[in-house]
Amino acid sequence: MNFHNHVLKKSIKIIRRRVRLIFVFVLLALLAINAFRFFQIASAQNQIKVQTLSPPAPFRIGERLTYNISFEKFNNAAYAEIYAVSRGKLGEKDAVEIHSKIKTSELVSAAFYLLDETRTTYASSDSGLPLYTRKTSNTGVSPKETVENFLVNPTAYNDLLTLVYQVRNANGAGTFSLQEDGKIYNVVFQNTIGKRLKTAAGEFETSFSTVQSDFFTEKGITNLSINFSTDAARIPVLIQFKTAKGDFRAEIASVQMIEPEVAAEPSPILIQTPRPQLTPKPIVTPTPYIDNQMLAKELPFELGETLEYQVSTNGLTVCLVTLQAKERKQFLGQDSLLLTATVVGTDSPQPIFKLNDTIQAQVNPESLAPQKIELKLNGALGAFNQQIIFDQRAGSATNNKGTQLEIPVGTHSILSLAYAVRSFNLKPSKDPLNPVNDTRVAVFLDTQAYVFTLRPSNADLINLQGERVSAQLISITTGNPNIDQYNLRLWLSNDGRRLPLRLMFGNYQADLVSEKQILPK
Repeated sequence: MNFHNHVLKKSIKIIRRRVRLIFVFVLLALLAINAFRFFQIASAQNQIKVQTLSPPAPFRIGERLTYNISFEKFNNAAYAEIYAVSRGKLGEKDAVEIHSKIKTSELVSAAFYLLDETRTTYASSDSGLPLYTRKTSNTGVSPKETVENFLVNPTAYNDLLTLVYQVRNANGAGTFSLQEDGKIYNVVFQNTIGKRLKTAAGEFETSFSTVQSDFFTEKGITNLSINFSTDAARIPVLIQFKTAKGDFRAEIASVQMIEPEVAAEPSPILIQTPRPQLTPKPIVTPTPYIDNQMLAKELPFELGETLEYQVSTNGLTVCLVTLQAKERKQFLGQDSLLLTATVVGTDSPQPIFKLNDTIQAQVNPESLAPQKIELKLNGALGAFNQQIIFDQRAGSATNNKGTQLEIPVGTHSILSLAYAVRSFNLKPSKDPLNPVNDTRVAVFLDTQAYVFTLRPSNADLINLQGERVSAQLISITTGNPNIDQYNLRLWLSNDGRRLPLRLMFGNYQADLVSEKQILPK
């Protein structure tokens, strides 16, 4: 394993662990509730009875809450829920079974964060502390499960799920213990007056709590706050925090009370109240696939967008290159967007770029995650010809020789990155004492993945085809000294389209000279 692979894998492992813990806390803090008042209302309407335990373990059996998490301009970045499923026996101990789940959308998973995790905690109905926990991550080739058993040696500390219920029992204020990944933390909640909030689950008068802990500091979380409802339910209506990648906002989407039934046969671990039986859904005939559907409105470009660039060196034109979001069709049975970069004209007598040199990339139309990239080059660049098939869930890339290479999940190809970068949060730092606000993304080049670092600058004016245009400079380093010696830089327009206006690589410069839309046939 070479140095770059070692550093890359270590960096990706740290990022995954931090992202997973960030999102899990978002889920759990969001769902920290005391929904007694809500249940009283639901009970009057639906005649549902809820098992309510006394403090210090105020679990509401059958209580399920769901949340929508937004990230920057992405309104549906992730989905989260928590569910107090049942009460029964875990060995000889009275226990409550709690489930949680969180999953990021495909667009956010590929471009920023990938998370698909479930957690089950069996908590003591007396102390509220964990007796047994099981976490399952579905982001790799196969599910990865982590289990902690405190039945023999009881713990004096909360895990993330039981912390939720301790916080809600204290009305969102106080100091609480937390043990995660073998480390112990104090978590401090401070409460003050909030405001009235309108959500998909209703309108709430809220109080405002700030949250502080070394746990969050280590995970890169700042400005963490939660708005709790001021009624007896103490529902965390809204949670907000900042990371180096951008701002997160999570809002309650629904509050449900699911009526438990009479206990059935005991399970191997827990005699539990079974969940209600759901009416089977009718079998629906799949909708036929339609070619060339419109792209998601969250993307800053449309199907058919065609951008033409003039490539020059030392003031002399070398060639014209066209970038195109060409068509949306199925590729290997998957919905796919075809992106192309093609040399459409050459002016040099012995050009390094030949007419009809082409790079083609198949990508997910929503997340822009690469499915395939193929380089068809002539002349001196022919040595770089290759075809790569990406398996994002398996974390692998397979070349045309059948060699399988390990890559981080969410790795881009060079062409998919050219489009995905337009959706990235590339805001320069607002802190003059800490001006760096880098974005890092894994990109596959030649035979391996490199971690590209994108460093944004403030808006400036550039001269483009004789006009002064507002643009943002993005400096790019790849970790490969053979590439970085050419000082790779990109200028994006400052409007909503974030057009790539200029790219510089050593003595070569590519300037946007025309844009149009050519709809696929």
